[in-house]
Amino acid sequence: MAWLAGSSLSDARAFVTRAVRLDPGALVRLRPAEEGAVALWSRLPWGVLVSRGVRGTLRQDRTVLGADLLTRLDGELPASRDTDWRWSIPFGAGEVVERIPAADVRRVGAAAAQTVRTAAAEGVGGRAVGSRMLRDALLDHVPIVVTTDDGRHIPVSQRLVQGVVRMGFVGEAAGDFVDVRISGPWTALACAYGSAWHRAAGNGLIG
Repeated sequence: MAWLAGSSLSDARAFVTRAVRLDPGALVRLRPAEEGAVALWSRLPWGVLVSRGVRGTLRQDRTVLGADLLTRLDGELPASRDTDWRWSIPFGAGEVVERIPAADVRRVGAAAAQTVRTAAAEGVGGRAVGSRMLRDALLDHVPIVVTTDDGRHIPVSQRLVQGVVRMGFVGEAAGDFVDVRISGPWTALACAYGSAWHRAAGNGLIG
C-alpha cells in the first residue's frame, strides 16, 4: 500500500534525491505530522538536520535508507533502519525571531562557495589550505546574527545556509522570505520548500 499521496511524489523525490546526492548513505526518517501529512527528515554530512513536509499517511515513525526509498516512493516502504537513526529532532516548528529576504540567503550561500573556490585555487595569504580545513572554516563561519526582542543574539552559521541552499529549499520568487526560528537549543532556517536545523554544541538532547 502506498504511503505517499501522488500529489507529493515530485516533492518527496526532490528531497530524497538531494539528500542522497550529498550523502549516498543518507537515512530518511518519516514521521507522521498532522492528519494526512508526513514529515521527511535527513541529516546532512555537516551535522544539519533537514526536513520537508509532504502529503501522505503513516501510522508510526519509520527510518529507511534514502537510496532504497527513491525506488519505492510510490509503493511500500523499504526495510526499516530505525536503529540506525541516532539524532534527536526539534520539538515543534519553533518560534520565528526574524524574517530574511530569500535573495539575501542565496547571496550569502553563493559568496561562501566562491570563497572556497578562490581559496582552493590560490590559497590563503599565499599559503595552500587543505580542503577539509576550508570546509570546516566555511561551515563554522557566522554570516547572520539575529537579535531577539529580549536581547538574545542568535547566530546563523553557514551550516544552515548551505543546508537550505544545497537542498533547494530557498524560494526564488520576488518577495520570498526565509524565517529564522528557534526551538530550545535548536536554530533553523525555514524556507519555501523545507527547513534546516542545527543545535549548538554542548546542548542536551531533546525531542
